[in-house]
Amino acid sequence: MRRNKNDAADAAAICEAVGRPSMRFVAVKTAEQQAAAGLHKVREMLIKQRTMLMNQLRGLMAEFGIVVPEGARHIRQLLAILDDPSDQRVPELLKRALRLTGERLRSVQGQAEAIDKQILEWGRSNRTCRHLITIDGYGPILSSAMAAIVTHPEAFASGRDFSASLGLVPRQNTTGGKTVLGPISKRGNGYLRRLLVNGATSVLASKRARQDPWLVKLLKTKKRKVAAVALANKMARIGWAVMMRQEDFRQRSQAS
Repeated sequence: MRRNKNDAADAAAICEAVGRPSMRFVAVKTAEQQAAAGLHKVREMLIKQRTMLMNQLRGLMAEFGIVVPEGARHIRQLLAILDDPSDQRVPELLKRALRLTGERLRSVQGQAEAIDKQILEWGRSNRTCRHLITIDGYGPILSSAMAAIVTHPEAFASGRDFSASLGLVPRQNTTGGKTVLGPISKRGNGYLRRLLVNGATSVLASKRARQDPWLVKLLKTKKRKVAAVALANKMARIGWAVMMRQEDFRQRSQAS
């Protein structure tokens, strides 16, 4: 038995693991795919910064009784109060600092919009992205992220394996021949998983949710968030099939 963790033991373990027939390896991206994936990482960072700045504005101004409804669009009301010299509800000592936060928020918002335009332009030039965007719930952000991050869909034996790699399937706990299913595993790429769930949520809020028998039945028997995750799982499997076939998504007729 080998004990202790050191470089020599790690190297020996890697060499032994490489020879295993069941080992799975990370696909190598092209320089273009790596750059597109990097754009999404920059976008994610900017979105996080924007959320932090909005939460700080909302929290500090709420301490002085200035409360606005939830949602990014309502932050403009707070910024207008800060820019109004006649509004004295916030002491000038804090108001000056919050104005700096507001300027930083506008800057981050502009940078995020610029990154979105770059992602949109790259998606228009990418064949896989153009196919993916034909799927219900797939917008330009999700389609381009899928095309940039999932470089070799053939590495997965089926769409179910692909959705499982994104953590969209129940976590299993099996003992004594009895299988217990828990919440989704949340393994794999969290960015793609969030985008898929967001896309599924938008589909559930659309007219299609009232026309698709599968969605109607799902919403009757499951909570809305559970239904969104189930639909995201289905969207991931459809996305894998579209990437494998490299063709537009064809909606199956309701009669079939």
